[in-house]
Amino acid sequence: MIGTLSTFVSRFKSPFFCAVVAFSSVNALANDAVKDGAYLAIAGDCVSCHTAPGGKPFAGGLKMSNQFGYMLTPNITPDMETGIGAYTKDDFFRVLHNGVNKKGQDLYPFMPFEAYTKVTRADSDKIYDYLRSLPAVSNKVVVNNLDFPFNIRTSMIVWRELFFRAGVYKLDPAQSAVWNRGAYLVEGLGHCSSCHSPRNLMGAIKNSKAYTGSVIDGWYALNITSNPLTGLGKWSAEDIASYLKTGSFKDKTSVLGPMTEVVHNSTSKMTDADLLAMGTYLKTIPASSKLSEDRKKVDATHLQGAKLYIDNCSGCHQSSGRGITNVIPPLAGNPVVMAEKPDNIIKVMIDGIKQRDGYIAMPSYAANLNNEEILEISNYIRASWGNGADPNVTKSLVESIRKNSAP
Repeated sequence: MIGTLSTFVSRFKSPFFCAVVAFSSVNALANDAVKDGAYLAIAGDCVSCHTAPGGKPFAGGLKMSNQFGYMLTPNITPDMETGIGAYTKDDFFRVLHNGVNKKGQDLYPFMPFEAYTKVTRADSDKIYDYLRSLPAVSNKVVVNNLDFPFNIRTSMIVWRELFFRAGVYKLDPAQSAVWNRGAYLVEGLGHCSSCHSPRNLMGAIKNSKAYTGSVIDGWYALNITSNPLTGLGKWSAEDIASYLKTGSFKDKTSVLGPMTEVVHNSTSKMTDADLLAMGTYLKTIPASSKLSEDRKKVDATHLQGAKLYIDNCSGCHQSSGRGITNVIPPLAGNPVVMAEKPDNIIKVMIDGIKQRDGYIAMPSYAANLNNEEILEISNYIRASWGNGADPNVTKSLVESIRKNSAP
């Protein structure tokens, strides 16, 4: 649907700090947050994608193409009309964590929210503070230039249901603080997997081959697993840190293509400690890599449930089961959905539910869905979006509830 993303980085070469404004000394805490946010924005390499060639830093307009058309990156300066001036901290965190913009629209994976979802709320707020300190630039960008039907954002529902799981990075207590810091930077802000991992025809990272290399804009982003022949197996963590700082590995190699910009705008400006942490983490990625996060496999049952949910439920309850505030209740995190017994979910689908507490009515799906389909949807929503309930709906339970439902 989205296809292989052919462009994740720009060719913008202007110095990063040309956009940094003088920090106010009025409020020391706010000042520190802005400084921290500036560094985090460097680690995330925000300027590279949100700056068009010859354009103002962070004002957007960089073209990112694929076989279905192209996207233009948005303006993220604090301009009220064309930028993110009207965004609250909650709005900004929703973009990073959930991949949903202020209008409630699903983002396309040109924006690496798959990685940014791991960023903590505290760090998201600091990046927001920094971006709000930049000069506001009026630059209206028409972001979506994909061909029909891919320009319709509801096409992202399938993609999100199958491939996206929101979740802040969780420390691994079995690993060192240095390793955890490196994992947070590599898998989160650094979004290294976005370029260094091959993608399937729907534009999602092939988890079983994550970090094993991929073609980006005509350049090959190298294998950065611990493979001793084609990856970083023979590099030390210090070698990796030096490469990220300087763009070269003495007598071995130097950066080419898009990686040149990553070093220029991002890693060369990061602390030695953080670069060493990244090297430490990268050294532990196995040669036959999988993303270190614990993702559920899309088996046949889950896939069938996802398809049925998309066809019958997502129009109202939205992708990722988030609902519509004060109109349609969410399914994600809903106690009814996560209850020990799933009877209520089944009854609602069979009987419908009247308008209540400001929420609109839900019609009965008894005539639209057979018992097997109700089973699949029920188990899918109980086990999706972090709900974590047992997918314990059985066909006999659905049959019993249908038999005893109101005519």
